[in-house]
Amino acid sequence: MNLMEFNQSDRCMNFSCPERSASPVVYILLYVCSAAVVLLTVCGNLLVIISVFHFKQLHTPTNTLVFSLAVSDFFVGAFVMPPMLIRIIESCWIFGRDFCTSFLSINGFLTVVSIYNIALIAVDRYLALSNPFLYMNHVSVRIILVVIIFDWGVVMVYNLPFLYFNGIFMNVLLCPGECFYLLNEVWYVIDIVFSLIFPLSVIIILYTRVFVIAKKHATAIRELNDHTQSKTQKITSHSMKSERKAAKVLGILVSVFLVCLLPYFIYSLLGYVIEVQQETFHTVIFIIYLNSTMNPFIYALFYPWIRRCIKLIITLQIFQTDSALINVLS
Repeated sequence: MNLMEFNQSDRCMNFSCPERSASPVVYILLYVCSAAVVLLTVCGNLLVIISVFHFKQLHTPTNTLVFSLAVSDFFVGAFVMPPMLIRIIESCWIFGRDFCTSFLSINGFLTVVSIYNIALIAVDRYLALSNPFLYMNHVSVRIILVVIIFDWGVVMVYNLPFLYFNGIFMNVLLCPGECFYLLNEVWYVIDIVFSLIFPLSVIIILYTRVFVIAKKHATAIRELNDHTQSKTQKITSHSMKSERKAAKVLGILVSVFLVCLLPYFIYSLLGYVIEVQQETFHTVIFIIYLNSTMNPFIYALFYPWIRRCIKLIITLQIFQTDSALINVLS
């Protein structure tokens, strides 16, 4: 998923940076709001990263995937959102050709990594709910770390030839005040399949299965509660409830992601059919970035342990001896 143009190679001929039409107060307000969005994104995801990394009780396979997603979201907030927000406010790219090349490379890599992180979370929830005993016995943090490294590596290996064969390292189409490149039709199809259709298909199919399995578990839990439970049954019931809650929270995470991705998905499919204004295109792209801002708040809203961790971090209690062993799940 990259900043690109379709069949508009002649648009550079008549493009120039527009003069500011809004008052200085409006520009100051826009920059203040943009800085707040960037700060929320960076700090929110940093708190999630510190929480999962520091507290040993949170070193679980699912939380390791959440950690990976928070890292990619953190990088989006730190390196992608600021130049994009400035581009939207100024209606012009002001950073030059070299930075444009770096920005396009980082943007394409991080957005695709985020999508595949969501897909991995969908796979994780499906495995945990469909066969919980097999999941607990065979899926470990070490295995998930290997999967995450492989995931980031695959996206990087894909992104390098994608950028090279579309000329980003040699022929970035930089109009006066613009930053994009033309995507040939073959790579357009490859990119739409690899970056959108395949991971989204995995996400939608698996979460449909997760929803069905969660309903079956809810029925099973009600039946267990209707009878005198043995200790084993109580443990099983508690485990099933925990998995269902995790599936629910991550289902909300995925739903928000799909809503943020939908405008770009529609634009990508219609990119060769209709001509979209440049400002509209950048707004559609930025909606995807806003998902990186919302994810930490979804965790904090539905996971009490995140709120406890944030309190411990803000009050600097994590610097105390053995703070990593604090029980944050109780």
